[in-house]
Amino acid sequence: MRYLVVSDIHGNWEALQSVLNDARGRYDRIVCCGDLVGYGPDPNRIISWARENLFACIRGNHDRACCGMEDLEWFNPIAREATIWTMAALSEDSLTWLRALQPGPIVVDGFMVAHGSPLDEDEYLMTLQDAANIFGYLEANLTFFGHTHLQGGFAWVNGNRKLIWRPMEDQEESMLRVDPDGLYLMNPGSVGQPRDADARAGYAVYDTETRNITMRRVVYDYEAVRNKIEAVGLPPALGLRLAFGR
Repeated sequence: MRYLVVSDIHGNWEALQSVLNDARGRYDRIVCCGDLVGYGPDPNRIISWARENLFACIRGNHDRACCGMEDLEWFNPIAREATIWTMAALSEDSLTWLRALQPGPIVVDGFMVAHGSPLDEDEYLMTLQDAANIFGYLEANLTFFGHTHLQGGFAWVNGNRKLIWRPMEDQEESMLRVDPDGLYLMNPGSVGQPRDADARAGYAVYDTETRNITMRRVVYDYEAVRNKIEAVGLPPALGLRLAFGR
């Protein structure tokens, strides 16, 4: 079975469409590591797509916040403003569906899906040391996570810890074969708001038979998203940052 793994779509319809077009024919099912909404101008459209197409999905911190399940005090001013806008924009059906999303981690076909770390859905796994603190608690040898908007990951194989790098700016993809005796924490990257200095949308495909993970980047029309963001009254900074992948 081939799984398209996406995360942190954040209401960005154009980025999602580019990912789906690029991934066509490469997958059988789709799973999401959370944060469908927040920041972007198309939350209802994304949720409608998710309800019809996702095989499995967990909630992210912005999903919780945008349906009123989270205190906004710890959000920065721009994120808070975007969350309040999204809460008002979401339909009742969308809100009900978001509130019913379960927290991670969940097990899908032998691998795990989390938003932050498998131990805490709000924890950021940013460094190899962060991952080292988690490896001993993993219940599957492969976990996909999101939250950081940084494509790549961490591995512990044959007693050695190592970083797994994303495709470079002159590459469309990078590949990794999962060692059945190793431990892997893999971030497919953010579809809707990359923060690794690469403006291209990120995603991953995992083949359970070959145990190959392919991480890909794809160009999308971020200027169209920027125009939408400004047109609906979201903070302009949310559109400007898309061009820089930050």
